[in-house]
Amino acid sequence: MLYRFQIELSDVDRGIYEPLDFRVAQHPSESIPYLLTRTLAYALSYRAQLEFSPKGLADPDGPTLLVAGQAGAVDLWIEIGNPSARKLHKAAKAAREVEIYTYKNPELLVAEIAAGDVHRASEIRIHAFDSLALAQIEHGLQKNNRWSLLVQEGRVSVDGPGVSVSFEIRRF
Repeated sequence: MLYRFQIELSDVDRGIYEPLDFRVAQHPSESIPYLLTRTLAYALSYRAQLEFSPKGLADPDGPTLLVAGQAGAVDLWIEIGNPSARKLHKAAKAAREVEIYTYKNPELLVAEIAAGDVHRASEIRIHAFDSLALAQIEHGLQKNNRWSLLVQEGRVSVDGPGVSVSFEIRRF
């Protein structure tokens, strides 16, 4: 299934105000919470040159979202869910910055990173979404989505036809 997102982004925390218009294809094995987390991660980390991985979910070793640097380097590597310590180790060695957006139990992710030998583990930023908020967004999900997304003081508000939810992003 292909979803379109037209998002009026007002990220007060980062001083970014942009209209975003993009499409996200749902992989057959992809859950809606994963798709929504991937979509929100794109908006919340938006910057010039941010892109979805060219191979998508078909490349289990590549990033979900990335900002490519010069000479094949990766400036920003973004993962969704609870990636393995092995994958995070690879990401931290390959990219200047690594972020994770999760809709799963972030404590399990933090424990796996602590137990594994992850390069620059203390520099990896983890953002956790409230599963109830994602369920509310899922309830209003349509093939074409027009949202207003406000980020202020660590809170996210998503408003649009069929959806109005506000939640805090927990950071680890």
